[in-house]
Amino acid sequence: MDYIMNTLGNLVQQTAFLNLTIGNVVMIGVACLFLYLAIRHEFEPLLLVPIAFGMLLVNIFPGIMTSTHDSENGVGGLLYYFYLLDEWAILPSLIFLGVGAMTDFRPLIANPKSFLLGAAAQFGIFAAYLGAMALGFSDKAAAAISIIGGADGPTSIFLAGKLGQTDIMGPIAVAAYSYMSLVPIIQPPIMKLLTTKKEREIKMEQLRPVTKLEAILFPIIVTIVVCMILPTTAPLVGMLMLGNLFKESGVVRQLTETASNALMYIVVILLGTSVGATTSAEAFLNWDTIKIVVLGLVAFAFGTAAGVLFGKLMCLATGGKVNPLIGSAGVSAVPMAARVSQKVGAEADPTNFLLMHAMGPNVAGVIGTAVAAGTFMAIFGVK
Repeated sequence: MDYIMNTLGNLVQQTAFLNLTIGNVVMIGVACLFLYLAIRHEFEPLLLVPIAFGMLLVNIFPGIMTSTHDSENGVGGLLYYFYLLDEWAILPSLIFLGVGAMTDFRPLIANPKSFLLGAAAQFGIFAAYLGAMALGFSDKAAAAISIIGGADGPTSIFLAGKLGQTDIMGPIAVAAYSYMSLVPIIQPPIMKLLTTKKEREIKMEQLRPVTKLEAILFPIIVTIVVCMILPTTAPLVGMLMLGNLFKESGVVRQLTETASNALMYIVVILLGTSVGATTSAEAFLNWDTIKIVVLGLVAFAFGTAAGVLFGKLMCLATGGKVNPLIGSAGVSAVPMAARVSQKVGAEADPTNFLLMHAMGPNVAGVIGTAVAAGTFMAIFGVK
């Protein structure tokens, strides 16, 4: 009888119920909310579903993220090994490979002025950096947090890992991906506030055709120029341009299909679940997380506003040939930010078609955010 009672007692002790804290319960609730938003309302489901499930798992069974150093037998938890690939900047770089293979750079090549709009939208990054410093974060932590302003989750994870800010990587990644999913909600009010109906109705001239030679040379030239100036951007910019070269060369269709489909989705699963698993109650429920979430929203709003305002300046300089709405697409959320520009423009004039024009700043924003990350790494002497 005693043996049976001891066995039952051990079984009860092994259940998660006796080990759950109030914080774990809160985080399980947050994970379920994210799953609801992703599944019911389709807010970036490819990102939020694995992130939310990783969050759910780690708050029920913390051992799934146990490091090899903390483990009794020297074997880490499953998601710990996935997380090491984030920390080593492998998964974010592979995400960029997939993005490059999926993205058409022709709108940017056809309208090089889009680079200026993409650069203007990076203002939010530096605004967040100053804000984070003012709130008491260290310079490296502030730099890692600020990349949220570019609405670029992989780059946020990449920079946090490179700068050694792994203790806040979870809140940074969750904030970045959350704001990426909320682009259609956050951006339109800012865009409408800063533009007149007449400006939103501006129709832009059709983009010139881009030759195949231009499309092939572009990723090669960008890699040489950017990586020569900022070698630290090579993992991100290099992978982005390699993926695009796969696509544009037309001679490696198998590699293009693999990078943009199978590999991309495998990496999303590994990255999403491991990022979600960094959000244990102890790591996530604190004032620093609240500051990061607020700073991320401010940075994203500033980036959107800066892009629109620079678009207004270009509109003025070109005599009304540039619709300021495409400036908001300068954040890195590809292609969602460009679709938002199209949607807001179509609300003002249903015959207005801005999508391809907005893709130029959108792609430029991806490159710009990677350059911003490389700049921070160069400032802090990180290679």
